[in-house]
Amino acid sequence: MKWSEMLLPTLKEVPAEAEAISHVLMIRAGLIRKLGSGVYSYLPLGLRVLKKTESIIREEMNAKGAQEVLLPAIQPVELWMKSGRFEALGEDMITFSDRHKKINVLGPTHEEVVTALIKNEVSSYRQLPLILYQIQTKFRDEARPRFGVMRSREFIMKDAYSFDRNEKGLNMSYEKMYDAYTRIFTRCGLRFLPVEADTGVMGGDVSHEFMVLAQNGEDKVVRCSQCNFAASIDKAECAEPNQKTKTKNQKSGEKDCEEVSTPGVSSVKDVAEFLKVKPEQLVKTILYVNEGNPVAVLVRADYAVNETKLARVLRSKQLALADEALIKKVTSASVGFSGPVGLKGVEIVADYSLQGMKDFVVGANKADTHIINANLERDFKVTKWADVRSIEHEDLCPRCLKGEVEICQAIEVGHVFKLGTKYTNSLEAAFLDEEGKAREIIMGCYGIGVTRIIAASIEQNYDENGIIWPKEISPFQVLLMPLNPENNNIMAAANKIYAQLGERNIEVLFDDRNIRAGMKFKDADLIGIPFQIIIGEKKLAQNIIEIKLRNNFRRYDLPLENVCAKICELMNDDRKD
Repeated sequence: MKWSEMLLPTLKEVPAEAEAISHVLMIRAGLIRKLGSGVYSYLPLGLRVLKKTESIIREEMNAKGAQEVLLPAIQPVELWMKSGRFEALGEDMITFSDRHKKINVLGPTHEEVVTALIKNEVSSYRQLPLILYQIQTKFRDEARPRFGVMRSREFIMKDAYSFDRNEKGLNMSYEKMYDAYTRIFTRCGLRFLPVEADTGVMGGDVSHEFMVLAQNGEDKVVRCSQCNFAASIDKAECAEPNQKTKTKNQKSGEKDCEEVSTPGVSSVKDVAEFLKVKPEQLVKTILYVNEGNPVAVLVRADYAVNETKLARVLRSKQLALADEALIKKVTSASVGFSGPVGLKGVEIVADYSLQGMKDFVVGANKADTHIINANLERDFKVTKWADVRSIEHEDLCPRCLKGEVEICQAIEVGHVFKLGTKYTNSLEAAFLDEEGKAREIIMGCYGIGVTRIIAASIEQNYDENGIIWPKEISPFQVLLMPLNPENNNIMAAANKIYAQLGERNIEVLFDDRNIRAGMKFKDADLIGIPFQIIIGEKKLAQNIIEIKLRNNFRRYDLPLENVCAKICELMNDDRKD
């Protein structure tokens, strides 16, 4: 492909709307262009990366016996009503009414649709196991689209679904997909970490996320310094207190509790300074609404409530922070002064971090007032103890109880779930076993953010000059740069190399533009193709051609006749140069 014939508009300026480095470079390198909020067009260079990524995914999925299908993007809302997920996805769901006044969904995912398909096509154990997958556009009305294609309203996903007779079969399918994902992300040149994850609205009881560690990642992952524990921040449990502390009933504190005036002081920092205590001596009382009912959640003030954990503990489908009106109704005080002492008619959920605490500070449920020397059991009773806080850097690993945990920013590129019968039950997808008895099909689902892989790759592979593509997903393998296209000798050498590489099925972008050499070099580093072949007048006069490696700027000067052989050698060299 000749550059002069390709739609490849590079930019010098940093786009004003771009936050993440991947977003900046995808626009500057001419991979994408924004049409609207969270909606992007893929230009030819970006589409080449996308297609190569899809090709890797297809090869690895097919190698595991998965079969490719293509399911409708327009879905009847009735399917989502049956599964119970219409309300769960809420405003993230994009819906529309057709001319017949029927509500349809633009598919954010396809569990319901594929289950309905299998319900009508699979009836016998002889047809199982089965794994189907597709690569298709998904639609989600993100509240805040950001970071370019990492969080957009329209994106491409590979979603796969396994169907088995029993749990043993599901475990085998899950392992197949887990292994396929490991191979896919490795081939895409990503440094990734599989972590235990929350199942969320997808359902099921086991899931793993595949996370790419990157500074601009929206997600957080936790990993242990000494064992192989790794989990998403929403899933990572906190080590419970030891059994003696956990079971101890503290009937009285060392001091009597006392109300103190704290006029205009409500934040943790301000209260701690005003009362001259450490933040860890304060207990926050945060009110939530769990499916219409108020719940008070207690956590040490230097910790944060993990709402995903809390929803799991409460088995809640709808959990939200209480608004100011409800807080005043329940506590008789404004925001910032809620506390557990004297709180009536409200379930109190306390984090394990409170066990063993004495003489701590809580809100008094009165304006501008706190209680000091509050104590468990004596002053209030806890309805339920649970792990409802987010793990912190200073915590010990909850598995080995020895290593310190590290919290890293990450980008989720894949997620695998053991769904069980969540969808086959609600949509009545069953099969007849060997004895002729009807049984529910056991499901798993497996997603990859195809467009996210591109952004994640850039987040891990760039420098101050631009993108550094891994070999397998680079839009082209070689960039051929004759520095002066008006020089006949240079162009003759360039055309000869172009033809020889083409005969070897090597993908070459031929920069035949008649522009300054400096601009070519800038663009070459910006778009990040792994191997650059540079043809200049001085070196060519000595029959020398220069090869430059984009990842480390290593250079080779070679006779013209040896260039193609060297490129082949470099492309087949698996060593990290």
